[in-house]
Amino acid sequence: MVRDMGIEATGKLHTIFETKQVSERFTKREFVIELTDNPKYPQTVLFQLTGDRCQQLDGFTVGDSVRIDFSLRGREWRNPQGEVKYFNSLDVWKIEPLRQNARNGGGRESRGYGGDPRDLDAPPRNDEPRPSDGFGRVENDDIPF
Repeated sequence: MVRDMGIEATGKLHTIFETKQVSERFTKREFVIELTDNPKYPQTVLFQLTGDRCQQLDGFTVGDSVRIDFSLRGREWRNPQGEVKYFNSLDVWKIEPLRQNARNGGGRESRGYGGDPRDLDAPPRNDEPRPSDGFGRVENDDIPF
């Protein structure tokens, strides 16, 4: 699913690697998720966290169900012999645990939510304001005045 910051995926953590200091100013931590969107043909995909985001994996273990937001990144590189190579990376912005809920078949639990955890299981609210036609009348209202 495409979202404002990129792409969303869910799956189970398959492998978690240690954080690597790539250069003086760049660290990365790779991990593999077995995507769960098609159980008949599971896909194990390598993702990475960079910089301060590396610590987001702390507390997770192999087998945890997670949801991630990530961006697809690509770059061109020319080796010393002049050959051009292309590289892709899946840069994760956010990783959060998925909580399976027996009552409704699943739900999300976000780290750092800060609210009452009972609200995570609350049914959707139906008290959102409805759109107006600009003359004070509400669209799809069956009242004739």
